[in-house]
Amino acid sequence: MTGPTVEFVLVRTWKVLLRVLSAPVVLIARLLTICCGGWFEQLDKKHRIKDDWYIIPFFLSAVLKYVWSVYRGKFQFWYIFEGHVARNGNQPCISYPRPLAKKGEFELETYSYSETYNIVLRLSHLLYHEYGVREGQTVALDYTNKPMFIFMWFALWNIGAVPSFLNYNAIGAPLVHSIKIADVKCVFIDPQAAGPVKETEQAIRKELPDVKLHFLTEEKVNSIIMNAESPQFLQDPQKRSPPYATDFQPACLIYTSGTTGLPKSAIMSWRKAVIGCTLFGWVLRIKNDSTVFTAMPLYHSTAALLGVCAVFSQGGCVAISNKFSASSFWKQACMTRSTHIQYVGEICRYLLHTPVSKFESQHCVKVAYGNGLRADIWQEFRERFGIEVIGEFYASTEAPFATTTFQRGNFGIGACRSYGTIINKVLSLQQTIIRVDPDDETTAYRNNKGLCEVAPPGEPGEMLMKIFMPKKPEATFQGYLGNKKATTSKVLRDVFRKGDAWYRSGDLLKSDESGLWYFVDRMGDTFRWKSENVSAAEVEDQIMAFANYMMSAVAVVGIKVPDHEGRAGLAVLELAPQFRNLRGDVKFLNDMLGSLKKSLPKYALPTFVKFVDEIEHTDNHKIRKKSYRDQVLPHGAGGDEILYWLKDLREYRPLTNSDWLEVISGASKL
Repeated sequence: MTGPTVEFVLVRTWKVLLRVLSAPVVLIARLLTICCGGWFEQLDKKHRIKDDWYIIPFFLSAVLKYVWSVYRGKFQFWYIFEGHVARNGNQPCISYPRPLAKKGEFELETYSYSETYNIVLRLSHLLYHEYGVREGQTVALDYTNKPMFIFMWFALWNIGAVPSFLNYNAIGAPLVHSIKIADVKCVFIDPQAAGPVKETEQAIRKELPDVKLHFLTEEKVNSIIMNAESPQFLQDPQKRSPPYATDFQPACLIYTSGTTGLPKSAIMSWRKAVIGCTLFGWVLRIKNDSTVFTAMPLYHSTAALLGVCAVFSQGGCVAISNKFSASSFWKQACMTRSTHIQYVGEICRYLLHTPVSKFESQHCVKVAYGNGLRADIWQEFRERFGIEVIGEFYASTEAPFATTTFQRGNFGIGACRSYGTIINKVLSLQQTIIRVDPDDETTAYRNNKGLCEVAPPGEPGEMLMKIFMPKKPEATFQGYLGNKKATTSKVLRDVFRKGDAWYRSGDLLKSDESGLWYFVDRMGDTFRWKSENVSAAEVEDQIMAFANYMMSAVAVVGIKVPDHEGRAGLAVLELAPQFRNLRGDVKFLNDMLGSLKKSLPKYALPTFVKFVDEIEHTDNHKIRKKSYRDQVLPHGAGGDEILYWLKDLREYRPLTNSDWLEVISGASKL
């Protein structure tokens, strides 16, 4: 028998075996429900047996199938995509409400799996023969949300190249670094995202003269790839899947902010893109008749992996919005007949602040999944928009695993990990929350034996994930491309026994008595604002680059703002003695703003600024940032501080009481 035939027989046999083995369990559960319903319902309520049993058989089947694909050397996501094209070619694959000239109006585009496949093959021919893209190369995409992003991405996977998803807000040194660190051969640029690249083009060509920048007009490319007569290119499987390939090598690269001040290129392995996303899609009940609507940027792992890959793994349809718009969100969800939506906490709050729309009661959405939905608006969001299930999850771009919930009713509100007793027991071998030093949350607490301890329920601690081969951590945690120091810093050793190794999430979580986990806050110098990770060190570096000789010290932290998700940036400035006369000088701050706009994306610009006589330091001369993270707005704990705020992203001005009232009421947007 041929390889595919053997695979088919083995997988079918395993599925039949699972059904045979699970049948008695299902039958017993039903008999127990009928005969002693009250008792069994109480047992299920306590241990969530039904929820666990939904996951376990699929998990075993999916893992076996994946192991076989690794054995055959055909573990890349391309083969999953081809499988759905062969089985369900007429099913919708991509849905896109294309914005029209009139604001709030759209024209719906839909592409089936077969149509998408043929478009990708035509685009592959164009990239391979006209632009010289080859297998093994790293190719950057600087694209906004649109079908072309996915067409380009899968064309690169067909060829055997590694796509690198640039943040289209990146500009200046961070953009140059992003291209350099990934050893990018060429960059394909969407005209809609071309502004920052054009402003940085001179620096790119000077520092990276061999990198080719291709500004592609969508009309020109579409005239080729939408033409059924255009030639196609299907890569030789031996080149797409060479015998030396491993499943922990990069499927794609996604950038994340780092405490070093420059973006880090996180490796999204095939293992994560394939088996991780397949399991995620199943847990979130994504089926081949599901449509998942996302307004998240596709350069993020949330939309790319937990959106596109999770949906395609189940043969479903992904609906993409060009950019998030609170006023048209539900209209687009209705147009695309979406069954699921993706969110981050900020989106949910924005949507709750919009006027009631007829579309919010006409949609087909049953499940909303994402991260950052706060418990205080959880039920309000669900009840107003008629959402049956909230699928809050915990994940980070570089993390080897994710946690999930499928929350219905009143149990588990606010949790980011919720499973039954059986799965919790298994996951306790892979995921844990450890106690942290009470004086420095970035340091793991160690007992008199030099080992860490599990945080008791209710106590915030750092979430860790097990690295199963401590001597070969890259098999579990691939880390960051070309940044060994940053990768090593995310591995904590000698945790529960000498020689073990765990991935450090850098986030504080806590558990409760029911085994549920809740996100508490980020640790260290990275904070989240406007659905983006902001590197405090990067902002500090750019402030110092503007006024190095004028500053004695700079501290940037994220601070809480009422009724706003994440943390807004606060820059604390200590002027050099000879420049103390600039304290409170708004012109100085706005000159600094002009400089920062050339090197930082909008979301990283400090929202608040304050001057201090002396920045606080610890005994070992580190800046004591903890006190600044607790900044009281609008005028400090004593009510006598003067802060400056970034008004409409245009200028810094003193923060007055009337300004503050507008901010917390939502009249002024931060």
